[in-house]
Amino acid sequence: MSSTIGLGEFLRARREHLRPEDVGLTDFGGRRRVAGLRREELAGLAGMSVDYYTRMEQGRVKNASASVLDALARALRLDAHESEHLHRIARPVGGSGPTARTPRPARQTVRPTLGRLLTQLSEVPAMVLGRNLDILAWNPAATALFGDFGELPPAERNMIRITFLQPRSRELWANWAECGRESVAFLRREAGLRPHDPRLAALVGELSVKSPEFRTWWAEHTVREKTSGVKRFRHPLVGRLDLTYDTLRSGDDPNQALVTYVAEPGSPSQDALRMLLSWSATPVG
Repeated sequence: MSSTIGLGEFLRARREHLRPEDVGLTDFGGRRRVAGLRREELAGLAGMSVDYYTRMEQGRVKNASASVLDALARALRLDAHESEHLHRIARPVGGSGPTARTPRPARQTVRPTLGRLLTQLSEVPAMVLGRNLDILAWNPAATALFGDFGELPPAERNMIRITFLQPRSRELWANWAECGRESVAFLRREAGLRPHDPRLAALVGELSVKSPEFRTWWAEHTVREKTSGVKRFRHPLVGRLDLTYDTLRSGDDPNQALVTYVAEPGSPSQDALRMLLSWSATPVG
């Protein structure tokens, strides 16, 4: 996909996400025929001509200046991650088009430091995620919590694919929609970093066809980094678990991260997690 087309889609989606009252405008025009802000309203907020903004949204501007992009970010009320994404897709390193293809990503292998950390975490569910939320490694505690990823074909060991295409995930995560939106927003960020990654394109295509929720949320062009948050589980063995996840990125490979899931000390979730891990460690037979 051309970067200019991606830019136009992003601008349109974020413009339609805003309402006049969100940006201090009063609508005296009665019933609006478009969702969100009109092009002329956003152009005025950003201090540019309607014609120039229209050409940007139509993908006909290839070299917007940093100051123009900053003005649009302010007008669209973008946060830091969304603003960074806007600059990235508007001014991609190395340009865009058929001659500006990034090399095919190398096969992912777990970084030694993250692998050593993973093996030492016996009481904390943890996994190593790579590009596109591929699951590269996991510990026994993660198997107890999520199920055995080893039962899946290697090509299907992907967290966002599991989230949207495995029915069990909707039962396991009490806040499934929140988790799904969060993952889509992260994958959108990944697409901005690697717009010509064929595996990412194939993953987005498959999920868009098979999941109406993914298709809807992908079209919103929300961009987020996954660093920390709360996952709420409804585990079939121990019931409710509220776990905080944290992300530790590899210093020598920012595309890889160790993700841990920890319960609040002294909480019912900690007791439930300990019980789950105890049962999982007990030999059967």
